[in-house]
Amino acid sequence: MAFAFNEDAPLYAVGQVAEMLGVQPAFLRRLDVEKVVQPARSTGQQRRYTRAEIAQVQRVSEMAAAGMSLPGIRRILELEVVIADLRRQLDELRPRSTVDDDERPTKAIKDA
Repeated sequence: MAFAFNEDAPLYAVGQVAEMLGVQPAFLRRLDVEKVVQPARSTGQQRRYTRAEIAQVQRVSEMAAAGMSLPGIRRILELEVVIADLRRQLDELRPRSTVDDDERPTKAIKDA
């Protein structure tokens, strides 16, 4: 019998995640306090991470190691969500066409 794995199931405790990623448990708690990665809580109020959150913690850890501040990282993550939502909205509004994406003219985006 094969089991379907739920990527969004909050299964992993702070100690497990810290060991998997080679970070300190205090770093994970700080990410929660700073609202960068906020895992679910068990009935005993212990943090429980999903696989998706673990991947996000790994990315945040890399960004922090590159010298970025946690508020800066949080803002980047927030903006990425906004961008993804806007792209979904654009996809819904775009008329379906037979023109291949490679054949469409593109405009250069100027830095603001």
